[in-house]
Amino acid sequence: MHTMDHTGGGLHMGVLPFDGMGLYEQPRPRLVFKMPRVVPDQKNKFENDELFRRLSRESEVKYTGYRDRPIEERQMRFQNGCREGHTEIAFAATGTNLQLVFGVATGNFTTGPRECDFDKEHGKVHLKSHLIMNGVCVTWRGWIDLERLDGVGCLEFDEDRATEEDAILRDQLERYNRRMHDMEEKHRVFRSGAGAGAGVGVGVGVQPPTHLNHHHHHQHHAAVAAAAAHHQAAAIAHHQHLNMAAANAGLENHLNHRQDPEMELRLRAF
Repeated sequence: MHTMDHTGGGLHMGVLPFDGMGLYEQPRPRLVFKMPRVVPDQKNKFENDELFRRLSRESEVKYTGYRDRPIEERQMRFQNGCREGHTEIAFAATGTNLQLVFGVATGNFTTGPRECDFDKEHGKVHLKSHLIMNGVCVTWRGWIDLERLDGVGCLEFDEDRATEEDAILRDQLERYNRRMHDMEEKHRVFRSGAGAGAGVGVGVGVQPPTHLNHHHHHQHHAAVAAAAAHHQAAAIAHHQHLNMAAANAGLENHLNHRQDPEMELRLRAF
């Protein structure tokens, strides 16, 4: 963006061309709030600021481009720059430098053709450039001698363009306040929702989440199945123990029967 910070006579100044510079601006993230181009009360600042009061009086100006080049080359470059729609001048009394943009170079093709006029006065070019300086919409008016590369110029308050910029400023502030209100409302809803959730968590008789109930249901079935298997295994073991006891008892009786001496005698006698 064509923004310049100049220092003249100890006074700081920031200058923006009024039109057309939006074509050269880089895209910005959506959530970034842009710095306002103008101050809230432009006319009051123009009338009371010391720098504006000094520059609003007609005073000597000079072309400042290509100072290290010969005068013939500077004259040619100055005229070519004016036809392209730009030039650089400085107020001799204060040392305040301005970059003027006018005509089609501003990107506004509806501007008047007299913003750069070589025909109004022989040997001179009359210029008019709209710009925003220190947050105030102003117009530079003046003329430059084509041979000496100096002339006379001053700043005027631009009432029409100041009104337009004030409307843009109010709209920007309104959108900023609305966005801040929406953000505060979202934070308030979030905080209230978080507090309600904390209150429910410490309540009595609150049902646990569905996935916890489902998990608990599976655990209960698993416990019942394990208990049933344990009882079945115990019953089988008990039954086997009884069978083993009965078998042992029969074997013992059989052995006792074989060892009975009276039985042996009866068998022999038979």
